[in-house]
Amino acid sequence: MGKKSDTTIENRVYLFESLASSYVASATEVLSSEDPAVRQRARRALAEMAFVSCVMADTAHLPAEQVRAQVLGAPERVPEAPSKVSGGAARKRNK
Repeated sequence: MGKKSDTTIENRVYLFESLASSYVASATEVLSSEDPAVRQRARRALAEMAFVSCVMADTAHLPAEQVRAQVLGAPERVPEAPSKVSGGAARKRNK
């Protein structure tokens, strides 16, 4: 991958800041819980928000459906290679 532009990095930070600040404001209890498992889930939520922020900033040029697929972790569609014809035309060429 190439180096990210300053604009892309700024967009990542802005998006994460916006998402995270809303989450932190509403999840103060879980973030300060005495239960390590609860705190871990809260940190995972923040990590997911960071990931979503990066994907959204990095794919701003794509249609919404493709951005959604990237956020959900759907594999990119790779064009299928033409399948080999068994028999028929392929064998006729080899005569």
